Amino acid sequence: MAEPSRTLADEPRPRRRIRPVARTRDRLPRDEFGLDTEFRDRALGVGRFLYETYWRVDARGMRNVPRRGPVILVSNHSGTIPFDAIMISCALDDGGYPRPARFLYDRFVDALPWIPELYRKAGGVVATRENAERLLADDAVIGLFPEGVPGLAKLYSERYVLQPFSTGFVRLALRYRAPIVPVAVVGAEEIYPLMGRSAALGKLLGAPYLPVTPFFPLLGPLGLIPLPTKWSIRFGKPIVLDAPADRRMVHGRRGAAQRRTDGAVVRRMAEDTRRRVRRMVRALVRERETLF
Repeated sequence: MAEPSRTLADEPRPRRRIRPVARTRDRLPRDEFGLDTEFRDRALGVGRFLYETYWRVDARGMRNVPRRGPVILVSNHSGTIPFDAIMISCALDDGGYPRPARFLYDRFVDALPWIPELYRKAGGVVATRENAERLLADDAVIGLFPEGVPGLAKLYSERYVLQPFSTGFVRLALRYRAPIVPVAVVGAEEIYPLMGRSAALGKLLGAPYLPVTPFFPLLGPLGLIPLPTKWSIRFGKPIVLDAPADRRMVHGRRGAAQRRTDGAVVRRMAEDTRRRVRRMVRALVRERETLF
């Protein structure tokens, strides 16, 4: 997600509300980002087959996601193709969660054919600071993968090694006083064992890279069928961040020095969250009895 050019933690939460975000079970007015609740329900129906039958997802901790107010889901990212967002949404729906999670997707997706429309109708939103702010100002639940594309692009030998987190989610959490719910996903790393990446071919398709697996592109379209691994998802207890007491000095005589300190604090908070997610991921890897 694009990094803010200002220190969001030092600004009060905006009072203006945009408009209610459409909920899956409530037929509300048209969503400004293109969410189609009927389409989302149908998509989750397809996702439920993957969730219950194909990947047999064991999801726990959905009660840790606050039912009111702005919420930020922060998860590890994996799978080459981002099925993880769909499975997290299915887990929340399976747990009776009343609101749709609005996952933010990378801007390069907008250059791909027909996929962006499906993402938007299912509740996805292009990852920009402005879009995240508009959603959180309306007390929405947003889903973020702070590893970004490097999380999806990990080789099989690097599976479950979390990449550095971007800090945008920390700044948003501080500004909007939104609890961060850490989410761990295990099982997605093996659905497409990534052996290599072709940046040149990916560029031709408008993507960061073209994945190379034992089955793709060797087997053509058949190589895109994911392996039926066993998945586990855990929602951790919410993390409530609080800015340091001395942040008021930002506009004082030592403003420049204090801004640097604030940046260091934000990076530390992002790293602390990454370590929390990493511990959860490692625990799930230790617990699983079989890959399939």
